[in-house]
Amino acid sequence: MLLSTSASIVIALLMGIAGVAFVLWQLKRVFAYDQGNELMREIGTAIQEGASAFLAREYRVIAVFVAIVATVIAVFLQWQTAFCFVSGAIASAGAGYLGMYVAVRANTRTASAASRGLHEGLRVAFGSGAIMGMSVVSFSLIGMTLLFLIFNGDPNQLTYITGFGFGASSIALFARVGGGIFTKAADVGADLVGKIEKGIPEDDPRNPAVIADNVGDNVGDVAGMGADLFESYSGSIIAAATLGAALGNGSTVAYIGLPFLVAAVGVISSLFGIYMVIGKERDESEAANASYYSKSVYYLSQYVAKINENASLEDLLTALRRSVWGASVVVLGLTLLAVLMSGLHFNYWLVIVTGLVAGNAIAYVTEYFTSYTEKPTLAIAEATQTGAATTIIQGLAVGMMSTALPVLITAFAILISIWLGHKADGTLAAGLYAVALAGVGMLSTLGVTLATDAYGPVADNAGGIAEMSHLPEEVRQRTDALDSLGNTTAATGKGFAIGSAVLTALALIAAYVSAAKIESLDILAPTMLPGLLIGAMMPYLFSALTMMAVGKAAHEIVLEVRRQFQEIPGLMEGTGKPDYKTCVGISTESALREMILPGALAVLVPIIVGHVLGKEALAGLLIGTLLSGFLLAVMMANAGGAWDNAKKYIETGEYGGKGSDSHKASVVGDTVGDPFKDTSGPSLNILIKLMTIVSLVFASSFGSGWLSF
Repeated sequence: MLLSTSASIVIALLMGIAGVAFVLWQLKRVFAYDQGNELMREIGTAIQEGASAFLAREYRVIAVFVAIVATVIAVFLQWQTAFCFVSGAIASAGAGYLGMYVAVRANTRTASAASRGLHEGLRVAFGSGAIMGMSVVSFSLIGMTLLFLIFNGDPNQLTYITGFGFGASSIALFARVGGGIFTKAADVGADLVGKIEKGIPEDDPRNPAVIADNVGDNVGDVAGMGADLFESYSGSIIAAATLGAALGNGSTVAYIGLPFLVAAVGVISSLFGIYMVIGKERDESEAANASYYSKSVYYLSQYVAKINENASLEDLLTALRRSVWGASVVVLGLTLLAVLMSGLHFNYWLVIVTGLVAGNAIAYVTEYFTSYTEKPTLAIAEATQTGAATTIIQGLAVGMMSTALPVLITAFAILISIWLGHKADGTLAAGLYAVALAGVGMLSTLGVTLATDAYGPVADNAGGIAEMSHLPEEVRQRTDALDSLGNTTAATGKGFAIGSAVLTALALIAAYVSAAKIESLDILAPTMLPGLLIGAMMPYLFSALTMMAVGKAAHEIVLEVRRQFQEIPGLMEGTGKPDYKTCVGISTESALREMILPGALAVLVPIIVGHVLGKEALAGLLIGTLLSGFLLAVMMANAGGAWDNAKKYIETGEYGGKGSDSHKASVVGDTVGDPFKDTSGPSLNILIKLMTIVSLVFASSFGSGWLSF
């Protein structure tokens, strides 16, 4: 039996609801863990209050932007698109907030669990990350499928639903930039004064910026990241469905429905992968009476658990790899069934395979360049012996070198996808649809890949809580192991996001060209090259603004921390009490102030270029932004991750360990890498897609341009 588009949409909706059910069950499970002693709970409460206060203020600012843009869309385009825009913004903000809400409550529980064992700490931290991962995919699927059903029968329904992606992208950009500025300003400020000037440990309770640093881990690396990947996931499905609409022939051949169906089976696959890490512990007799499928899942999860009980960093990494790979295998089997039941050509399953393989390949390359068990990061650690300058030089070189393989992998995936799509249906349009579908395939296991990413900030917070509450040294060692692994898995998550951004943006550009009724693009046309140049410049301008914003905010934090050490009696000796709230306030004010300009540029520049230089020049702008943004994002994310893990490698005792000259040089490298990997770098993939989807939403309003020849 062949599935219609409507049937595929309904299946995706049901799987989104199932994902929410899992989130509710997992919430209860995580919150059942012990929060530790009274001091741990007190520190955890301070982090919760700071994170909630910042997010509330940030969302109030974003709400004003959403209201203004929604009004403009309703007046100049359609009210339906405005409604979808607001829906996307609310769903994205909701996913980010829920992830942050859980993370700031899982941190104390992770620290407490780590006191009982490394695997126990992993289960709690990863369990909270699983809530983030499944919230993102479930909220996205429910939002888009409900809108699809609401506007079913309207010929412009997919035009309206692009507004959902616009709303999600807008929230993602502000959340990533605002949260990234907050977290890295506090982190850099705390490290420069605490580690380098005062020689005190990371997360030492005497450091006035330590609570702001821990708050930042949640508002930037959890809430911001959640909104970021919500946008990536939604955008990939919208791009594929929009291009699929041009291929549909009115029959049961469901080009539009297939991306939703792939996402739906991805929910099942992600649940499988998550269960491999946090699965319910059962005894052998219970397993013996289970079904064959349940036995398989049981023994896999117990195998991973056994590894984790006596885990080294490499063992933990292997366990998390298996969860992602296990989910990937399941999704391959289920998507084959989905393609066959949709009545589409077998080649489209090969396209999904191509996207999934490319995503895992980019993740592996990213892991290689950022893990401190591999040569690139070890080379940075070795360079610290001759000072901060050589540390930065080596880190930049590693970041630049790391762009080669992701570019080749992505280029190969695009070529293979276009070829397979063209062979399937004989048109270039089918090839571009295949590229978009590859992007959906790449993100199909997002529920579990995001879980491996989102648990890192929880482990980082747990380490800080362990330090501040004076837990035994082995607890901090366990949380540091989880945190170090989190840096690597976070880098691989960024690799997935950046790779999918390229495929999705290329598909959205194709959709824009179609919507704007552009018949051909001439690279030698008078306005084309200026468009390309402006587009290539945008990621650099955007990154400069966000880097300078972190620098300004960190400068204020440094001055405040120095002031407190000078003016508060007994602070260095541990008898005085630091003023944590002032540092939280500085980071909050700086983040909210500095996030406005980069966010506004991302929305306004495409509209201005489209009206002034014309719709063809705007296409050039989007291509230029895609090319330079891809390379810059990979370089920044990988260089930052490598610098961070080089520091952690030295902190294990190599090259003199903590407090040595090599350690101080590695801290300088890490402070440069922090805004690279957690502010500017990850924001670029949002910039690429936000500019493209803004262009698609406003495509009908662009003409030949005021400066046309």
